[in-house]
Amino acid sequence: MAMQPPIHATNHMVASGHHLATQAGYEVLEAGGNAIDAGVAAGIALGVLHSDLVQYAGVAPIMIYLADEDRVTTFSGLGWWPRAASLERFVTEFEGRIPDGVLRTVLPAAPDAWIAALGRYGTMTFAEVAAAAYRYADEGFSVHPPMARNFAAHADAYRRWDSSREVYLPGGEPPGLGERFVQTDLAGTIRYMMDEEAAADGGREAGLAAARDAFYRGDIARAMVRYHEEVGGWLTMEDLAEYRSAEEEPVIARLGEIEVYTCGPWCQGPVLAQMIGLLDGIDIAALGHNSLQYVHTLAEAMKLCFADRERYYGDPRFVDVPLARLLSAGYGRARRALIRPDRAWPAMPPAGGENVSEETGPAPDAVASPVPVSPDTSYCCAIDRDGNCFSATPSDVSWQSPVVPGTGLCPSSRGSQSWAVPGHASSVAPGKRPRLTPNPAFVRIPGRWAMPFGTPGGDVQTQAMLQVLLNVTRFGMSTQDAIEAPRFATQSFPNSFEPHEAFPGRLVVEEGIPEAVAGELAARGHDVERTGDRSPGMGAVCAIELDVESGIMEGGADPRRMSRAMGR
Repeated sequence: MAMQPPIHATNHMVASGHHLATQAGYEVLEAGGNAIDAGVAAGIALGVLHSDLVQYAGVAPIMIYLADEDRVTTFSGLGWWPRAASLERFVTEFEGRIPDGVLRTVLPAAPDAWIAALGRYGTMTFAEVAAAAYRYADEGFSVHPPMARNFAAHADAYRRWDSSREVYLPGGEPPGLGERFVQTDLAGTIRYMMDEEAAADGGREAGLAAARDAFYRGDIARAMVRYHEEVGGWLTMEDLAEYRSAEEEPVIARLGEIEVYTCGPWCQGPVLAQMIGLLDGIDIAALGHNSLQYVHTLAEAMKLCFADRERYYGDPRFVDVPLARLLSAGYGRARRALIRPDRAWPAMPPAGGENVSEETGPAPDAVASPVPVSPDTSYCCAIDRDGNCFSATPSDVSWQSPVVPGTGLCPSSRGSQSWAVPGHASSVAPGKRPRLTPNPAFVRIPGRWAMPFGTPGGDVQTQAMLQVLLNVTRFGMSTQDAIEAPRFATQSFPNSFEPHEAFPGRLVVEEGIPEAVAGELAARGHDVERTGDRSPGMGAVCAIELDVESGIMEGGADPRRMSRAMGR
């Protein structure tokens, strides 16, 4: 029996990483908004309800399916390095590391991305979709278990900055489970944007522009820049005024009749597309769900694709990412041939185009000690009665850089996903975007079936998403069962987060996968690490399936964290 009941609807549905964010999106749908309005409302709310893991001033990559146009589009929702950013400084002063604090700040992207999506494809005002988030920040909400754990685990990090202590350690200690958590300054930031929108003349479009300008050109921008000037950061008014979240075409892969849409190689989304291409020549169902051969095959396929991510992925405005080759059928066949049925690669395999060698592996600073899977990020998706779909993965933690006094904001610390390594595809450069882990996705069989889906979980994200997708499409599971099924994840590549540790051969396996399978995997050369049943470190997938012909929706939300689905 599923840990959470399956949710069905015929009018509309929302699923997200917190029940109150789901409620925020649902209320917007009930008020007549479309999936974009609802998704933005849920996403903004997550920046309050998960402010340990999702920053209001963080990142927010978005994917939208427009039913009347039969078209998928994306918003990068990812900031770039300020003009003053210096790779040389990281190399010379910090020994090739990107330290915690303001120096890892990239331009905050989420407010622009939410408003851009709302303005182009939504129907409501900023105040209407941000109302719930404002209320949660102003009146507070009860601290939920993952938030309580994060507050306690990172209390010493918050203590480094006076402004962070005031917000996240009220009274000197982290808020405990069930306590009311109020974010007065963040509420003031949201209210200021609402007020500027209300004061604008010229209708909804002018109002949205005014709300955006309040953040990127007005008092909020001035507060962020003033603080960075005081503490040695790089943000300037010019940087903020010039920022725009790019609207881009999606990357498309196919698994039989299924179309898989991801964002571009400025994030890890195309890794999912590569995995699909690599596995397309294998009868997945015949391997048996979570059998020895199934887990081994997928783990090795994942390693091969992550090797390409490490070698090639970066901001395509700065680096030539050979995506057409990486996604071609011939390339998939060549990479598939490197999967040995009885033996695991002992480390990260070679990237495509590199010489095949048993010694090929992660960087020399590979380590063997345990590493916590990054818990940052959340997710939200929505479908409305017209079949429009919304998928977004907002993110950024609050303990790696200081709160800007008086705002409640930690401007995006996503510089942690760049490399202070000259020549790396995702090395630091002014105006360049880090290589992002958050990657919303959308899959469909045209005219028959559609599913927006995604998850938090750092490098686990595409791995969890692949397994859920196969559970649904190759093993016939319901949405909720597909999400709750036991998972596994490789860590045999450099971690996306600073300091980019590598764990050669490591395969993390949930307890729900039989011990006998885990033992045989170890015999094949996998460095097996067992983790708890439905472990929070293995992602928290949310998804909504739509049967296009009947209009029936089925939502799923991962019990590994605080996720919930709601529909009517």
